[in-house]
Amino acid sequence: MNDTAKLEKLAREHGTPVMVIDHERIRENYRAFRESLPRVQAYYAVKANSEPAIIKTLYDMGVSFDVASFPEFMIVYENIKKLPKKERQDFIWDKIIYANTIKQKETLEELDPYKPLVTYDNAEELKKIKRHCPHGGVVLRIKVPNTGSMVELSSKFGADPGEAVDLVLEALNIGLVVEGLSFHVGSQCNNFENYMQALQLAASIFKESESRGHKIKILDIGGGFPVKYNSKVKSFQTLARKLNTEFKRLFPEDIELLAEPGRFLVANSGTLITKIIGKASRSGKPCYYLDDGVYHTFSGIVFDHCTYPLKAFKDGEKRVSAVFGPTCDAFDTISVAEELPDLEIDDLLYAENIGAYSLASSTYFNGFPPAKVVHINK
Repeated sequence: MNDTAKLEKLAREHGTPVMVIDHERIRENYRAFRESLPRVQAYYAVKANSEPAIIKTLYDMGVSFDVASFPEFMIVYENIKKLPKKERQDFIWDKIIYANTIKQKETLEELDPYKPLVTYDNAEELKKIKRHCPHGGVVLRIKVPNTGSMVELSSKFGADPGEAVDLVLEALNIGLVVEGLSFHVGSQCNNFENYMQALQLAASIFKESESRGHKIKILDIGGGFPVKYNSKVKSFQTLARKLNTEFKRLFPEDIELLAEPGRFLVANSGTLITKIIGKASRSGKPCYYLDDGVYHTFSGIVFDHCTYPLKAFKDGEKRVSAVFGPTCDAFDTISVAEELPDLEIDDLLYAENIGAYSLASSTYFNGFPPAKVVHINK
């Protein structure tokens, strides 16, 4: 969103810090995903931004959901349950996947009545699923290359591909139904070779599993689809063309393809407006203190390895400036090299493309609450 007059108006109406979520951007992103990958059903990764209004917009567009905790599951379930019956699809397992490979026993017991798809990557997790969630369908997650992704995941999740078929057969031996195979190439993947290698590994596992008596019906290719934060990020459309070619080459039409886009659907929908609450000069450099910081909406700087260039509503000659958050911790540093005009206390700044992994990891540290959220174009 780049209508600065509208942003200033919203800041006056709601105060700061305020996150503005543009739902038309979300719809545009989903349409682009569907047009580029027509064979793939999107399961929105709720962890990227769990605002209930976002869940409803995506559900209305036909999106399914990827959750990683029972509270995330209930955000989805409660939103769907509220809809009038004529607008509500049956809430069955093909609308949700629980994609966290490690789950508490209590969580599995809570999930079992809903019969969701649940992922696993080791034998101990299979035993837990069998005992506490026997009505779930299981999906084996394999370890794949994550080189070149902004957030690497393979060190924590995924079975070695060489063990994959044995884990499929082990699930069958204890009476569980192995519905599919999944992988994740890492968040914000700018190395498309990761996907190509992962698809080849998956195809080999599909063939070996079938040769040993079990046909796998679902492939979940995870997320990692790149958002154009800057000019160095490769085009999603280029990736989509490569993926479609490999889908056609490696997987018959009767294989169901899923994906877990999170960042891709919501990153550019969010714009944060924040206010300068303090000003100083240190070593000749202007220093601005904001009412939001890395313990709050700018948490993506820490947890998501992301940067969010700040823009001023004022014009003027720009100087390299330092920008800090409001807490009493020096770690709460947004940038030490932001180019900004001369600003004063109570002036506003805004950051775009901050809709993913920002609100989601915001805290109440030092007693400062997370930013208010305003939804537009719902």
